[in-house]
Amino acid sequence: MRFMGEQPMIAHPAIVSKVSDLIGRTPLFELIRGANGARIVLKLESTNPTGSAKIRMARQMLDEAEQDGSLRPAGRVIESTSGNTGMGLALLAAERGYRFTAVVDRHASKDKLRAMQAFGAELVYVSEGDALATADREALAERMAAHDPDSIWTEQHNNPANGNGYRELARELRAALGERIDYLYGSVGTGGSLFGTARELRACGPAPRVVGVEPVGSIAFGGEGGPYHQSGTGTPPGAEIGALVDYALLDEGLKVSDAAAFNTVRYLARKKALLVGGSAGGVIWHALKAFETLPSGATLVVLVCDGGEKYLDTVFNDDWMREHGLLDDSVACELDPIFAAAA
Repeated sequence: MRFMGEQPMIAHPAIVSKVSDLIGRTPLFELIRGANGARIVLKLESTNPTGSAKIRMARQMLDEAEQDGSLRPAGRVIESTSGNTGMGLALLAAERGYRFTAVVDRHASKDKLRAMQAFGAELVYVSEGDALATADREALAERMAAHDPDSIWTEQHNNPANGNGYRELARELRAALGERIDYLYGSVGTGGSLFGTARELRACGPAPRVVGVEPVGSIAFGGEGGPYHQSGTGTPPGAEIGALVDYALLDEGLKVSDAAAFNTVRYLARKKALLVGGSAGGVIWHALKAFETLPSGATLVVLVCDGGEKYLDTVFNDDWMREHGLLDDSVACELDPIFAAAA
């Protein structure tokens, strides 16, 4: 659906010759609209190859490494990843003729790990347990690259190319929505997607209010650190906050529990036939909680960085949710009135 005054999305060519030509031009989905015209619009990045926004920045990191000469033909790319960045790098390495080594832990979705291997990636594990081990992964990736002159460590948490990779996403939002982007909500892991998009939006139009969301247990917005199950987001205790987390662009930083995030995505699947990833559920949870206070005609954009298909064994699995004490009917009880009032 298009709204009056909005520009059409730029279409893909009818036929492409590389899978990476399919990156971008992802759709917008209006989740809810109020009587005052305020709305929440989701940028659905799951339609990218590998089903994630992070292939945008994976491509940019390789492009810039090729341009500065650090990545040579038939070289090796090394990255510490919880899955989505690794999937993007694995696809692009296969397409461009590089070798790719993903340094991973067993906290990552098994489907993401299998997908990397399907593209020919080598997986190197840092631990046998299922805990998130970001700091250990990054330390090992750095050591491996230092001992291999034919390799580069893309270092997504501190690589400016990460943020640069989302300039196109911001331009897509402007092309579709014009100047009326009043709020921008996104999860904060490396910080690349939210702050890279926000920076470009400010460069080409009015600045939206930028709201970042991280898991309870993540330390980027302060507070006591601890374990969490949301994948591909947050900064766990012991890990350094990435250089791409730009507090100068952040208007508000919020935290969300695993239970609120995961039960929100389960609610959306059953009520809206929409599968989104666990961390996106946390962002949408906070967006919906703010919905009733949005000004007349406001547009709130949520960056939905991946889909839910990779989490069928976890977030959408009743036994897994029950085992981890995460089933919570109160989330649906809070969301039902919000949607009912807007109907």
